[in-house]
Amino acid sequence: MTDEHASSGAFTLAVCAEMVFRSMPVTERLKRITELGFVAEIWDWTKHDIPALARSGATFSSMTGYITGTLADDEGADELIRTARLSIPVAKELGCPRLNLHGTGLDGQGLPVVKSEFVSGSMWLKARDTLNRIADLGEEEGVTFVLENLNEAVDHAKTPFAKAADTIALVSAINRPSLKLNLDLYHAQIGEGNLIELCRQALPFIGEIQVADVPGRKEPGTGEINYPAIARSLSDMGYTGVIGLEAWPSEDDELALSRFRQAFTL
Repeated sequence: MTDEHASSGAFTLAVCAEMVFRSMPVTERLKRITELGFVAEIWDWTKHDIPALARSGATFSSMTGYITGTLADDEGADELIRTARLSIPVAKELGCPRLNLHGTGLDGQGLPVVKSEFVSGSMWLKARDTLNRIADLGEEEGVTFVLENLNEAVDHAKTPFAKAADTIALVSAINRPSLKLNLDLYHAQIGEGNLIELCRQALPFIGEIQVADVPGRKEPGTGEINYPAIARSLSDMGYTGVIGLEAWPSEDDELALSRFRQAFTL
């Protein structure tokens, strides 16, 4: 499964269908995203009519790659592997090349199902073991899993392995093509900052980059992040992959997508 390039020339631009055109049914959202020249992303596939999504004509970039489970305990790891395995046929039906993971399952409010006050050494070792199993599964099935960083301060309190530094440490320790980073720069700005250097550090392991502005998780150009400078730096680094908009439109949906394209058009 491969991406079909859309939009900016330097990058493939994707839009999360869960966050735009929300007055429309999801299949209509996908059609509009496609008409505007973007590829699409979805979250929990169990909430969608997959054959209808497949018929929408959209090209998919990523989707959530598990239903339940966690990285750092035995029972949760087995559940993560089980539900990741269930997600793969759906990804193949949609032609979706990347399956997204988090440190633990998230509830309907984005909060961790298994909260962690701190992450112990044994949890790190277990997470590495779990991700090796995930990488085995990806190699076996010909898909790529991506591990996303989150932020604890605003959206995802007490999520284990939330920081980009954590996800980079884990993915680089595995160092296999079937496991990459979903480097979310919105979350990283809240949790760490220094985004251009973070991109440089993460570059060998990036499977996708997601963006929104801070504060508010709106489209680029509405907050404090200089996304045009980040776009130029990513291009200079040689990154030509997916940039995914995972943001709530500040005003009009199409205006938000236009601002997103402008920020990443060199």
